[in-house]
This record gives sequence, structure tokens and C-alpha cells, in this order.
Amino acid sequence: MSSIEDLLNDKAREQMKNMSNTNKNISELKAGEKVDGFYLVKSFEVKKTTNGKQYIDIELVDKTGEINAKIWEYSEEKEALLADSSIVKIRGEVLEWNGSKQLKVNKIRAKMPTDSVKVSELIPSAPIEQEEMLSTVKSYINKIMDEEIKLLVENIISKYSNKLSYYPAAKKNHHSYRGGLLYHMLRMLQSGERLCQVYDFLKTDYVYSGVILHDICKILEMDSDEYGVVSDYTMEGKLLGHIIQGIKEIETEGEKIGLSREKSVVLQHMVLSHHYEPEFGSPKKPMTPEAEILHFLDIIDARMFDFEHALEGVESGKFTDKIWLLDNRNLYRTMD
Repeated sequence: MSSIEDLLNDKAREQMKNMSNTNKNISELKAGEKVDGFYLVKSFEVKKTTNGKQYIDIELVDKTGEINAKIWEYSEEKEALLADSSIVKIRGEVLEWNGSKQLKVNKIRAKMPTDSVKVSELIPSAPIEQEEMLSTVKSYINKIMDEEIKLLVENIISKYSNKLSYYPAAKKNHHSYRGGLLYHMLRMLQSGERLCQVYDFLKTDYVYSGVILHDICKILEMDSDEYGVVSDYTMEGKLLGHIIQGIKEIETEGEKIGLSREKSVVLQHMVLSHHYEPEFGSPKKPMTPEAEILHFLDIIDARMFDFEHALEGVESGKFTDKIWLLDNRNLYRTMD
């Protein structure tokens, strides 16, 4: 029979074990662990199991990554809590399902004013400060030599600069964090500049302006809060999408400044064709070299983001879980 001292020591060790899993970063979570910490609610949806029982499916995030979570015991109170709270405290356990980590939620509550939580630790953000990114993007606008195209881009960026500082590039996929849209734009500009040095027949005015304008109307397509969390797509976003909205933006703002018809149509074509395939929203494939390079700049940056994000926290010489966005591939981190 254990002595009272042994029992107390066992209890202390158990408390220490539980404390070690408190407020762990998502990237550090491992299957089999208990979790007790604060997370940002990226999205949630009420679903039904095969036998018709309701549950809540949640995407939780912090600055290190995201994890899917499930509340199997549905209640209207829990649904209302998630609808009203961006930051929640969760107690649960980490499981593994189909090769991916998943969080089973046992208890959940909203963040209270008395909780000592650093919100900055919970907000996934671009790795560069918004002011610095916007300044660099504007430096590329200054490199546009055609005064009409330059004025068009300046006016559109000025129109959306406040929201551009925090808007994500997507609700769930690449660059879906605070400042993600601006970061995506910046890296495409940097890559485009270098490719224009290799393929020197490309017109940099169109490459730079196409990069800056191709996704700008995601600001109109999605509803995002200042944390970069998208609650839903707007009515116009659902019915039109950012490609059609982007074309309308170029048409409308171009007419205001007297942009030539040829330049307006070429820029609209770049936005229209940058998804390349009809099933992805582009009824026309690129018909200028600048439109073609825009498409591949977009693809490269999105893919490299997915690779970089998936490999964060993975040990050298190890594989990731299956990455759905990359065709369910297991990625490998090469030895340092």
C-alpha cells in the first residue's frame, strides 16, 4: 500500500504533467496529450453524424498553426458561444484521425476579461509588419512607368489600404492569416521582378500591376475581422467572386481616370485568366505572356506557402501528416 507521501508525490507529478500541456502551441500538440488552453476560433460549422446526431466542427488557430476540433456533445449554448467569441478556452485531448491530429473538446468557454492572455500569441500573422509590406508594395507601384496604369493602381490600393493591412488571402487555404493578402502580393512582386530579369521581353508595368490587382477584390469577396479571421463570404463574393469583382473594379476606376480601352482590357484579362481553368473561375486562359506569368507566380507562391507551413515544426528527416491541400501527400523535411 502506498504511503500518504507517495500519493501526494504522484498527485504532484500528475499536476505537473497537466500543467506542461497548458497553453501549448498548436504546432507542439501530440496525439494522446491533454490540452487546457486558449485558441482563436477561425471557423465552425454544425454538422450531423451518420446517425443524425448534431456536433460542432471547429477550426482553431494560434500563431503556430491550426487544428481541427470537435464538440461531440452539441448544445445551442455552445453554438451561441462560438458565434459570439473569437477567443475561447478549451479543455480536451489530442487524437489522431486519418493521419492528422484532431482535438476532442470536453469543455469550452469564452475568454474573460480577467484571463491573462496575450492576443498577439493567438493571431497567425504574416512574418513581416504590415507597414513594411505596404511600403514595399508601393515601391513597386513607383516602378510602373506608364502613368495611366500607375494612377489606376495607386487609386485602387489607396481605396483599400486600411483593410489590406489585415485581410487574409483566403478563408481556409494559402495565406489565410492576418496580413496574408498583402504578404502574398509582396512575394509575388519579388518573384515577378526576378523573372522579368530573366525573361526581359515581359512588360514589367503589366506584371507588377497584374500582381497587385489580381486578388485585391478578395477584400470585397470575404468578411474579415481585424484578426484576419473570415466569418463568411459576402453576398457579392458568393454570387460574383473576386475575379469578376476585380474586373469591375478595373473597369470602373479606369473610366474615372480616362484609362485607355486597350490597357483596361489587357489588365482585366490578366485578372480574368489568372486561375487558368474554367472550373477554377477563369473562362479564358492567359493570352499574353504577362497574364501567363501572373498565373504561375500565383501558383508558385501558394504552393511554397503550403510547403513552408506544413513543414514548420517537423523534425529533420521526418515526414508530415498527409496534407490535403497538396493532394494528400506526406511531405519530407530534408536533413539540416
